[in-house]
Amino acid sequence: MEIKQPGDQNQEYLELGGCTKAYHPYKGAALIAVTALIVAGSFMVAAVYYFMHRGTQVTGLEKRYQTAREASFGGMDVFTREIVPRAISGVDLSTVVTGFSAITNAQVQKRASLTDTCFRSKLLTSTSVWDASCGGSDLDAKANPDITFTLAGASSGQSYSVFTKIVDTVAGNSDRSGVTLEGQGTAETQTGMISVQHFPYMYRIEVRGEKTNSPEEKAGLTVLYAY
Repeated sequence: MEIKQPGDQNQEYLELGGCTKAYHPYKGAALIAVTALIVAGSFMVAAVYYFMHRGTQVTGLEKRYQTAREASFGGMDVFTREIVPRAISGVDLSTVVTGFSAITNAQVQKRASLTDTCFRSKLLTSTSVWDASCGGSDLDAKANPDITFTLAGASSGQSYSVFTKIVDTVAGNSDRSGVTLEGQGTAETQTGMISVQHFPYMYRIEVRGEKTNSPEEKAGLTVLYAY
């Protein structure tokens, strides 16, 4: 038999076997509420730690990518400003590559199967007439690269490898001097005369830079170069 005392709203009495006992029907509510708050707080703390950890990871990935990207730009600059112009002018590729050992600590190597004749063919003829042994037009710079640069890092194990390869050549006009004729003739003074810039060749060059002992840290460039 249950007996409820009107003077106490939070207390009830039960009569069991001749004994009368009091109990509080809301006694467990506070415990449930506290447990729920602890669980919610734990989830919030875990979320904060997760996003902090992910932010640190993303920052590290961006830093590694930027380093590989800068290495790629460095290799591309040397390839387009030093190697290609000298090779077009008639210097053998093997001679150009050997000359770098005297002026820089960076290792510059050509592909073993790339002969001077093959590289000259890639520079001076359209892609369609390249010999198959010259490397073809595979867009993966690391697969049969023309030139590979190994750039030393600030400490041991921090070097980067840069692979460069000409994958397409389009022949332009015949002038190879790179000199414009602007201001050299009286015909230019006539109304409507336009001096055309001479571009004998245009190249598509694929570049890939990666950390030597950690290739997943990499960056790739596609360069359209007009000589």
